[in-house]
Amino acid sequence: MNGTYLIPANTKRGTLIFGLFRPIDLGIFGTGVGITLLAILIFQNQLSNTMVAVACLAPALVCGLLVAPVPYYHNVLNVLVETYEFITTRQRLYWKGWCYLDGKDK
Repeated sequence: MNGTYLIPANTKRGTLIFGLFRPIDLGIFGTGVGITLLAILIFQNQLSNTMVAVACLAPALVCGLLVAPVPYYHNVLNVLVETYEFITTRQRLYWKGWCYLDGKDK
């Protein structure tokens, strides 16, 4: 191929745990599940109340949604971080017109 080569599209997946998760993602999800299990143990007598049950399950559900894969991004947490950075940083866009050199030769 004349000294050129192609990089497979899934090379990033080889560096991820189970091909989907970074270590921080598993830490976030594990923390959410741990808090949920602790809450269930603490409030086991009151789990018949729907609001208490939902409040106990909320940490695992929220953390599970944060690490859920999203097309074109790594996961929902990545989308939220990128959106926050886009909104909070100053956007400075320079107009170059249709031609990068603006009619000037190199």
